Amino acid sequence: MIDSHCHVDDNAFDADRAEVIARARAAGVTHLLAIGSGDGPPDLEAGIRLAEQYPEFLATVGVHPHKASAADAETFSRLPALCRHPKVVGFGEIGLEYHYDFVPRDVQKDVFVRQMEIAREARLPIIIHARDAWDDCFTLIEQHWDLDLGGVFHCFSGGPDEMRRTVELGFHLGFGGVITYPKATEVQEAARLAPAERLLLETDCPYLAPVPFRGKRNEPAHLAHTAARLAELRGVNLAGIDQLTTANFQRLFTRAGTVSKGPA
Repeated sequence: MIDSHCHVDDNAFDADRAEVIARARAAGVTHLLAIGSGDGPPDLEAGIRLAEQYPEFLATVGVHPHKASAADAETFSRLPALCRHPKVVGFGEIGLEYHYDFVPRDVQKDVFVRQMEIAREARLPIIIHARDAWDDCFTLIEQHWDLDLGGVFHCFSGGPDEMRRTVELGFHLGFGGVITYPKATEVQEAARLAPAERLLLETDCPYLAPVPFRGKRNEPAHLAHTAARLAELRGVNLAGIDQLTTANFQRLFTRAGTVSKGPA
C-alpha cells in the first residue's frame, strides 16, 4: 500500500516518529507521500526533510490555504527550486478552505493560482485541499491548470456529483478514514462509484483516524482499515485494492518511479 497523503512531520509524532514509521512498514505500507505544507512559510521543507531521512518517503512542497496569508515574494521565489528536489513528486496541498476562513478568500484564491502556475512550470501534479469550496476550486482549476498534469482531491469529502466533476477534470480522489464513518454515506457512495483508475488511499494523519481508531491519533499503519472499507464498498478483495491504488499512485506521480529508494 501507499499512503498518498500524510503529515508525519506533525509534532503529534515527535515522541515516537521512528516507531510510527516502523509500524507502517509492518502493516504493509511501502511508501508514503509527506505533504510539505508543514507549519507554513517561511518553512517550506517539512516533507523534504522526512524524505531525506527515511527511504520510504516521497515529498511535496506547497502552502496550505490556512497559511496563505504568510506566503510572500520569497515564498514564491523559493518554491520552483524546491520542486526540483529529487524526491519531490507533487505540489501541495494547495486549494481553498472556506469552512474556517482563517484567511480572506481573495488571498486564498491568489495564492492558489500562483502555486498552480509554479506547479505547472515544474510539471508536477497538484494535491488539492477543498473544504466548502467546491465551485471555486473547480473554476480556478479549469481556468489556470494544465489538466494533462492531473492531481488529486485529497481527503475527498464530496458525494457522487463532486466525484463526477473531479473525474471530468482528470483528477484522482484520495479516500481516507472518513469512508469508515457510518454517517458518511455520500462519501461512501462516491467511493463506490468512482472509476477504479482514479482511486487513491491516504491517511491525512494525524487527522481523521478510521474506525476503530476514530477520535485517536491517526498514523500510516491504520491505512489498512481504510483499504478494507474501500474494498468492501466496491465488492472486491483487499489485495486488489492495494494493487490498484498503488498502480494509480505510480501513474499519477510519474516522477516517483525515477526516485531513488535511498535518502536523497
